[in-house]
Amino acid sequence: MNCDLVISNGTIVDPVEGLVHRDIAVSSGLVVGQFMPGHAPDATEILDATGMHVFPGLIDAHVHFGFAQPITEYSSETAYAAQGGFTSVLGYFLSSESYKDVFDAEFAHARQRALVDFGFHFSVTSERHLEEMNDYVTRFGVNSFKYFMNFKGEEGRYLGLDGTDDGYFYALLERAAEIGEVTIVVHTENIELVNRFRRSSIMSGGDTLKDWNLSKPNFTEAESVIRALAFAEHLGATIYIPHISTRMALDEVRRWRDRYDRVYVETCPHYLTHDWDADIGAIGKANPPFRSPDDVAAMWEGLADGSIDVVASDHVPRKRATKETSVWSASQGFPGTATILPVLLHHGYHAGRLSLPRIAELLTSSPARIFSMNGKGSLAPGSDADITLVDIDKVKNVDPEALGSWSDYSLYEGQALKGWPIRTILRGQTVMLDGTITGEGGYGRYLTRSPVSGSSVGS
Repeated sequence: MNCDLVISNGTIVDPVEGLVHRDIAVSSGLVVGQFMPGHAPDATEILDATGMHVFPGLIDAHVHFGFAQPITEYSSETAYAAQGGFTSVLGYFLSSESYKDVFDAEFAHARQRALVDFGFHFSVTSERHLEEMNDYVTRFGVNSFKYFMNFKGEEGRYLGLDGTDDGYFYALLERAAEIGEVTIVVHTENIELVNRFRRSSIMSGGDTLKDWNLSKPNFTEAESVIRALAFAEHLGATIYIPHISTRMALDEVRRWRDRYDRVYVETCPHYLTHDWDADIGAIGKANPPFRSPDDVAAMWEGLADGSIDVVASDHVPRKRATKETSVWSASQGFPGTATILPVLLHHGYHAGRLSLPRIAELLTSSPARIFSMNGKGSLAPGSDADITLVDIDKVKNVDPEALGSWSDYSLYEGQALKGWPIRTILRGQTVMLDGTITGEGGYGRYLTRSPVSGSSVGS
């Protein structure tokens, strides 16, 4: 057998087996085998990975498109992902219209420009969305749908989304359970409480990140988590709670899992590194807000004990100018994909909090399994040859300009982080090498994640 590529002398970071010393053989974009060092078949290209750790291609399951330069957004933000070692991203597609009417244009725009593989979560807000959900699964290969518990009344209007209520949420989970193998991504936030607390915080005259947190305190997240879990258990639905940020909410998930385990949890890197005393002003405005130091500790505990399943960025490529104002009027969110792995290596692995296989699980096999990303998150034979080569001892200062997002800043700007990806390989082709993008827009494929065969979306 003659292969296209053999990656030799590296240390594979396997979420299940741990650290193993094997060579990897690749042909036609797939992993065809793992071999004891020196025993791989002949190959057109031999890549010597001595001193490197070989991860499955990283997956960011929580990114947002629609906030950057419209023409180049899929180019810039997927190149930014590749800089961070990511080979697949799942973006939130938000529309109150029927996705049958708007999907084709979005898909065509992304397909021409994406440097890495991409898929979508659809936001659902209307009765038509409920009626068409099975079509979304079978026609578009989408098996995850976003629901905002906080979008009641006009709250979601800035994103063009209709307001709903708990009756709609109930019907959504009921429909998901009927279809089967569908996951509802639930933003947990009690907006009635938030509105009252926000008025009080603004009237107090405060304008800090801690004041922003006081407008959305931990109870507003935890109470909604409980309600979402109760609905899901009653209806037999699977839910995924993104960007969990508080000990109170995570403890509720732990308690509920003793009787109902069809719930997955995600946190984000900024809830591991920043608390409400961060001295960065409105740059740090996010939803959920930065929390207390104890909540930060709780997130690390959740990663270590398995309570949290995924780390994802909640990447929003906004410009710095949209943040340079009062915390009450600044835009929410910030760029994050490209720095996830360095954050987890620097603050997790090198700090003795997380093992390398656990980091691989959080960024590869777990999101692939939860969101039915067939062929992703593994280096087993038959998997897509998505591979991230990592120098775990490389120290580099975070430079937003070099990372390439349309956004022009980073929460970690100027910080020296230890542990960086040095090569990103997508289906056997190098798309990033030593901080230089070598791939081309349009190489990224659409990720059909339907549990039902017959999706009509082209690749």
